[in-house]
Amino acid sequence: MRTVSTAPADPGRSVLAVDVTAGGCFLVALLAERFMLDPVPSGDAVAAVLAGVLLAVAVALRRRLPFPAFLVSAAALCLEALATPASWLSPYANLLVVFSVARHGSRRQAWLALAGTVVCIGVYFTARDDVQRLTQPLGVLVVWLSMWAVGYAMARRQEEQRTIRRLDRERAVAVERARIARELHDLIGHTVNLMLVQAGASRRLLDRDPARARELLTALEGSGRDALTELDRVLGVLGDTAPADGDRLDRLPDLVRRVSEAGLLTTLDIGAEVRGLPDSLSLTAYRIVQEGLTNALRHAGARHAWVTVRHEDGWLDIIVRDDGRGAAGGYRAGRGLLGIGERAAMFDGTVTHGPGPGGFGLHCRLRS
Repeated sequence: MRTVSTAPADPGRSVLAVDVTAGGCFLVALLAERFMLDPVPSGDAVAAVLAGVLLAVAVALRRRLPFPAFLVSAAALCLEALATPASWLSPYANLLVVFSVARHGSRRQAWLALAGTVVCIGVYFTARDDVQRLTQPLGVLVVWLSMWAVGYAMARRQEEQRTIRRLDRERAVAVERARIARELHDLIGHTVNLMLVQAGASRRLLDRDPARARELLTALEGSGRDALTELDRVLGVLGDTAPADGDRLDRLPDLVRRVSEAGLLTTLDIGAEVRGLPDSLSLTAYRIVQEGLTNALRHAGARHAWVTVRHEDGWLDIIVRDDGRGAAGGYRAGRGLLGIGERAAMFDGTVTHGPGPGGFGLHCRLRS
């Protein structure tokens, strides 16, 4: 039985293999130039071969070790200029390495290589006795600096793209955390408040109305089971393991029933036209109603609440009102209302909330 590896190839090895091949080809071409096309004197052969080998090594390592490769190529070029006749091929190896250190090295290495390039070119042409005009080294300097600038610009562009990708990942994580926080707040905040109200009412009625207290305790038990079921669903959705939950607005009657059993008599008025809305919009509408009723439970003195849901002209209107006196200590938008604003913004919606005549009101408009 043959085992086939499915692991992806290491891109670093592929790059190194290409560069080593390029270095070998360069060495073969340079030796052919130095000993066949334009033979060097026998006394200079050792220096010519040594310079060629160093340049080939620099080409082979130019992306793996860019700055050491630059130092090796600069030393080889200076050695060639001082000890052997000029080669037309050797400077191009150094040019390639100059580009590579600007492209693949750090910023500090790139700037050090720039200074080293100027020095290397100065040494190279100072050692030559066949330079006729000053324009020759100046022209070479312009070409070398241009290649350095191209490599440096490419490196900075890649660095900028990496930064953008990192910021995008961080933004995605922040958005996901906010989504998880909203889901857990809407679920746990509503259910815990409901259970607290039921538990408090049961305690007060335990002596004078045991039957009613038992009813509230039964409702409290049901709220706990519903909370566990809902928590499992939310965690499943966050883990991408749960199936679609269907039209969440269909569950509003159950929500209204639980709130009414907790002591806040709630009336639901939902239009038939809201059926068939996208799951994401339906879930958002459900969470908004849930948060509105949770706030109504917390408002001092609230005994009745009214929920209205309508869909017409491409807009879903959600209205939650109660007859309470508002939050104790004055009105202040909390995490839940801020979460409603964030949910509405996902559908180009608007949110209006605050105390008014007769109680507290919440009105959301979501584009469908």
